[in-house]
Amino acid sequence: MKKLFYILFFFVPVVVSAQFNLYKDSPLGYAWKNEGTAGFSAGEVGYTSLAFSSSGEPYVAFMDYWNNYKATVMKFDGTNWVNVGNAGFSAGEARYTSLAFSPSDEPYIAYKDFGNSYRATVRKFNGYSWVNVGNAGFSAGEVLYTSLAFSQSGQPYVAFEDAGHSLKATVMKFNGTSWINVGSAGFSPRQIEYTSLAFSPSGQPYIAFEDYGNYSKATVMNFDGTNWINIGPSGGFSPKGAFYICLAFSPSGQPYVAFADGANLSRATVMQFDGTNWINVGNADFSQAEANYITLAFSPSGQPYVAYSDWGTNGNATVKRFDGQNWITVGSACFSKGTASSTSLAFSLSGEPYVAFVDDGNDDKATVMKYDSVFVGVNDLHESKLLLYPNPAIDRITIETSAIPTQSQLSITNLNGQQLITRQITGPKTQIDISSLPGGVYFVRVLGERTVEVGKFVKQ
Repeated sequence: MKKLFYILFFFVPVVVSAQFNLYKDSPLGYAWKNEGTAGFSAGEVGYTSLAFSSSGEPYVAFMDYWNNYKATVMKFDGTNWVNVGNAGFSAGEARYTSLAFSPSDEPYIAYKDFGNSYRATVRKFNGYSWVNVGNAGFSAGEVLYTSLAFSQSGQPYVAFEDAGHSLKATVMKFNGTSWINVGSAGFSPRQIEYTSLAFSPSGQPYIAFEDYGNYSKATVMNFDGTNWINIGPSGGFSPKGAFYICLAFSPSGQPYVAFADGANLSRATVMQFDGTNWINVGNADFSQAEANYITLAFSPSGQPYVAYSDWGTNGNATVKRFDGQNWITVGSACFSKGTASSTSLAFSLSGEPYVAFVDDGNDDKATVMKYDSVFVGVNDLHESKLLLYPNPAIDRITIETSAIPTQSQLSITNLNGQQLITRQITGPKTQIDISSLPGGVYFVRVLGERTVEVGKFVKQ
């Protein structure tokens, strides 16, 4: 914290020296900070699940100890975390909460419903209250590890460990009237744990799980329209047990899985399917020590990120990203105040990684933190002399610099500090073609003889 304060203090003056170039590329130029208040929930929570609405608001679902262990969803309104509908809206205790937004931007939550014989229930927020999607407790029996996702056509799907079918994997979807099985119920060869459900860009549902029938190794299956089939070799593809497994698709359509790797002291490993085999993404066991509650997501620019509870210290939160060769720490390792359980990773519309977790450093309440450059705080420290529009932009962006002398140097950099476009400013208004840039977040830096100004825009 002291280091971050020093950097911000150093940056406040508008007049800066050439040291700014060194500062721009420094890892200390970025920091994890709380979104709103740390520990914002009324009391202890469990099973935090994070998702963003289409308007860019972060939502968090959790089991709410303050409300008899029932389900609660909160969102950040720009200033505070507020309840979405009533707190504690489920019929009974809600475990394994999984939050997702429909294509029409309605928040849905799936969970193990103690108010309905421990079976699966899905609810959605209709703008006023949380209502059941189909029947409450629709599964054949008790469920564990519920995972919710939407098809391209907008149908909600739920995967779970199905006690009604010998603790095997089952996936069900809502057809507009009822919840029906996708393929056979209990389709996995044997008992499973840690389900993770996702859709490929082509629209096929995939499920990853810890496969008890194959020494707790990782298995991924997809539904081909008739049957659930193995992706890659059958019999579990990880070297040994795979725990806290999480599935996600790259923008190019490759399935990736992250897990705590039993072959490597339960450290974090990520693998991808290359069309034939599952191969490591970078080094296996890249975390410092045992990694729990692993969650995997892709940035808008296509880089895989993982968040986890890092037992290289005391279970604090750590996030890493793959730069094409290595897994590198995003900001500081172990950045949470205390142990971070049930970590959940998601990206904002502007490309910032957010992590929600059960925060031992704040009485096991819910906390959400985001990774942010101090450049984002520039406009909070003094009135910016840059005007960027449109923002977000698609093909071109206009930069107005009426208060900055002409003959200044303009550059556009990405989140990694790579300089992509440079231009000499010769007037108060400069238009730049950004059509060649991939979607993501970019910084505009205008350097005068004795001044520097920084702005930020989003390329869609």
